[in-house]
Amino acid sequence: MRLLSKYPKEINVFLGASLINSTGSSLMWPLIAMFVFDELGRNMKAAGFVILIHSLGGICGQLLGGALYHRVGVKRLIVGALGMNALGLFALPIASQSWPLFIGLMALIGLFNALSMPAIQAFIGFRFPERRGELFNVIYVANNIGVAVGTALSGFLADVSYTLSFVLNGVTSGAFAVFFFLYLGRTEHESAGSPVMTKAAVTKAESAWMLMRNIRIYLYMSVAVLLLNVGNSIWNTGVSPFIIAEDMPKRMYGFLWTLNGILIFVAQPLMTLIKRTAARTINGQMTASAIFYMAGYACILTMQSYPGMVLGMILATFGEMLIAPAIPAFLSERAGKYTPFYLGLSGGIGSAGRVLGPYMMGAFYDQGGLNPVAWLAVVTALLSVGFFVIHAIASRPRSIKQAGAASVSQS
Repeated sequence: MRLLSKYPKEINVFLGASLINSTGSSLMWPLIAMFVFDELGRNMKAAGFVILIHSLGGICGQLLGGALYHRVGVKRLIVGALGMNALGLFALPIASQSWPLFIGLMALIGLFNALSMPAIQAFIGFRFPERRGELFNVIYVANNIGVAVGTALSGFLADVSYTLSFVLNGVTSGAFAVFFFLYLGRTEHESAGSPVMTKAAVTKAESAWMLMRNIRIYLYMSVAVLLLNVGNSIWNTGVSPFIIAEDMPKRMYGFLWTLNGILIFVAQPLMTLIKRTAARTINGQMTASAIFYMAGYACILTMQSYPGMVLGMILATFGEMLIAPAIPAFLSERAGKYTPFYLGLSGGIGSAGRVLGPYMMGAFYDQGGLNPVAWLAVVTALLSVGFFVIHAIASRPRSIKQAGAASVSQS
């Protein structure tokens, strides 16, 4: 409460709305595979395919959301995306009567859910420029508290009704849309003429293609995140089957994620200390995050036991806590009015790792168990360290400025 008291009421209301929305979102997603297998009578391969389709929709949503920010306007984009996502969730129980319709609707839900993400992140950066780095971190913590609460409730709701989980998720998404409709209506009046509220005319020099050519600001960082997401698939397609194969209680896997949620909340003072000493810059925080991930995967590789997985989860969570707020903070600081585009672009590229990772790690696990999976995770984290270092060098303000000028002159 002392932490929240230093923020204006406007920020606290925003944090509360974000927490409620993240709680609702996490009610359903742990149950998708279970719903497809149990309720629809499909196999786990089909369940994995549904998750894949949803992830691909999310990648498209992030890319499209960033590109549409100035063309559509922040209010229409955020409210419209959240509203359409709510409608899709409400329709999901009906659509499940038809397998093709269910798959198509899952793709649209992934699209609309991700469509608002770069817009919300960009809005925060524009609205609170003087403390955006700190605020991105606080929102990250609030969202993870919501995820912890929602995930805990999801199992109880599944015993009652899968449909109830879908409906409650839709209710929270719709409530978030209403919140932004009212909130942005007020801030739009207060901030007339700001880069958030105006619909910028898209000139040739500002086209998506010209912005994409400025690879120094986004590409190396995005590839690093993609590699981290590939490595992070070890938890679902390495650690999870290993626990089952070793006849450990399945709740031991759940305890790892409980530990993750607790650390994100209680280890904030440690993160503050790391940022003040070893990782003072945003680029330093990105590189340090990859090092923590690599150290965590190395623990799993060398120990291959439950204590090793606990230690690996602790270190990987530290990496997550460093990288999650650093990406939007960096782009908000460096990309100016093009922040929404680069947030969507980097988010889409990074999310591709969540699509590739499970299939790559699944194949490795089938061939040799945990050992090759852990090696893959360590190698991808090591490569991500290299890409973050390249990004730190290439993204110096002078380099970005020169690259942008070159792109405009070539247009």
